[in-house]
Amino acid sequence: MKKIALLFFLFFAFISSNAQILDPVKWTSKIEKKSDTEYLLTFDGVIEPLWHVYSQFTPDGGALPLEVLFNNGKDNFEPVGKAKESETTTEFNDVFKVDETFFKETMQLQQLIKITNPSNNLVQVELSYQVCKEVCIQQNKYFEFDLEKVTVAEVPAFTEIKKESPKKESVVKAIEEPKKGLFSIFFIAFLSGFAALLTPCVFPMIPMTVSFFTKQSKNKAKGIKNAIIYGISIILIYVFLGTVITLVFGSDALNALSTNVWFNVIFFLLLVVFAFSFLGAFEIMLPNSWANKVDRQADKGGIIGILFMALALAIVSFSCTGPIVGTLLVEAASKGGLAPIIGMFGFSLALALPFMLFALFPGWLNSLPKSGGWLNTVKVFLGFLELALAFKFLSNADLVLQLHWLERETFLAIWIAIFGTLALYLFGKITLPHDSPLPNISVGRLSLGLLVLSFTVYLVPGLWGAPLKLISGFPPPLTYSESPYGVGGKGGSSSTAELPEGAELGAHDIVAFKDYDKGLAYAKSVNKPVLLDFTGYACVNCRKMEDYVWSDNKILSILKNDVVLVSLYVDDKRNLPESEQYVSKETGKKIKTTGNKWSDFQITKYKANAQPYYIIVDSDGNDLNQPIGYTPDINEYEAWLKSGIKK
Repeated sequence: MKKIALLFFLFFAFISSNAQILDPVKWTSKIEKKSDTEYLLTFDGVIEPLWHVYSQFTPDGGALPLEVLFNNGKDNFEPVGKAKESETTTEFNDVFKVDETFFKETMQLQQLIKITNPSNNLVQVELSYQVCKEVCIQQNKYFEFDLEKVTVAEVPAFTEIKKESPKKESVVKAIEEPKKGLFSIFFIAFLSGFAALLTPCVFPMIPMTVSFFTKQSKNKAKGIKNAIIYGISIILIYVFLGTVITLVFGSDALNALSTNVWFNVIFFLLLVVFAFSFLGAFEIMLPNSWANKVDRQADKGGIIGILFMALALAIVSFSCTGPIVGTLLVEAASKGGLAPIIGMFGFSLALALPFMLFALFPGWLNSLPKSGGWLNTVKVFLGFLELALAFKFLSNADLVLQLHWLERETFLAIWIAIFGTLALYLFGKITLPHDSPLPNISVGRLSLGLLVLSFTVYLVPGLWGAPLKLISGFPPPLTYSESPYGVGGKGGSSSTAELPEGAELGAHDIVAFKDYDKGLAYAKSVNKPVLLDFTGYACVNCRKMEDYVWSDNKILSILKNDVVLVSLYVDDKRNLPESEQYVSKETGKKIKTTGNKWSDFQITKYKANAQPYYIIVDSDGNDLNQPIGYTPDINEYEAWLKSGIKK
């Protein structure tokens, strides 16, 4: 009996400890005058143990990033770049499939602003962020800086709210593109470097260059030394290129560009040009005068001469390496931070290694295959891959604009055509410019052709609604298609024509309401209890509950048949009509968005603001059981559901 009592005590203590932490971050702030027109705003946060706050630079597709918002900045002052952050941690999130960046224990933001209206002495700054442990809390903090007194105060709401045009909500989060971490960038860049080695512009230069160093040097050790310097010079040239991209565009400028419509359209066109170049339509070359000038410098000898020889390699091989480097640079730069430098290091390391290794072991040169038509085959193969990748960027632009021109079925049809044609090419049924006569195909080419053909066949069921997990993130999502259930699909258990007013199909085709009053009204009409689900679009554990608990047959049956689901999204950024905005009696904050409204409702009624958060109520809104949070145990969650329904 004592053990049971103890278990109940621990259970309710756990709920209480998570539900009652309404403010896991404690803030202090200060202002420092840098000049007559510039001020430095500093925000220091102390985070509760085991909680974390997501950075401004956590990528799209995961939790909500921190935002520094300026309430009265228009015509008064402007921020100088993004706020500088203290040390952060980056970890891979296996739910959202992205690398998330966040603060632990302490955090600091420093924002420099430039005054444009000397008569204004008030700077109003809002910090909007998500803080998570086992649950997530969306928070907004308000600060008012007095420029005349050089003081700051945290306030429950701004003293005066000047109307500005609402921030345009981006739909880029619908693009389910996994963002790669620095290790992934390095690995892909390294493989790209090996691919560049096997092109007609680079491969024949390996034995020629190594032989030059070994024969022209006074002894073997000198030849090896020069070849190693040559390899290091190649790495330095490409890393320098990556560094320039990082310094010119900054750590996050290209990251913002990667979600821009015009960027994606332009990059689509660029990749198509690269692809046609690889397929043999034309060659992209740098001016011959550049190569001639560099060659003359290379003749001087010494370390400087070797450096110019490496530069000559980069220029002469540009027609083959340029498209690969261009694709890699933009893809890496779109990740922000050090990704362009890491990408160029991985690419150049793979490019330089053979020159160094064959100089150390010149006998290996005899094992190299002879140059021939197979090099052009590699180039054409890369051209088909570039063409397929191009449509990913066009798909991004279509998703952002919601034009539905390149829906899932159309995208897959294009990929099936591209890879099907590539399979025919590998089998020797199609020839392209610069191809050598092919009386027969090698076993390796046949094997590669079978692999590509198998992949093409794998894509076909995607037209009928197959999930195609192997290429998850490349085609548009299943919901962005002519039919969410595939070509000729019949739909789920509920069609949109049968949905009650104000409802929509949620996870696993569960009929869900996103409005509290409409959900309760429908529950009363069908005489069912309501499962109130406080959730968020960027809530990790909410998605885990939906994917791993709600998908269970016995749970799914209850959610579809025994309750009315009302999901209230606390991070819904849609602005409320002016007449519906108000100041919270509980927190004193201005409630401006739909998400603010549901978050305030949760805090006011349940004294909790963490998600996920579940409670079963009757059709009049009366609680039928105790609320619970994240509950990954299916049996425990089922018992909790049944306890509420029984009442």
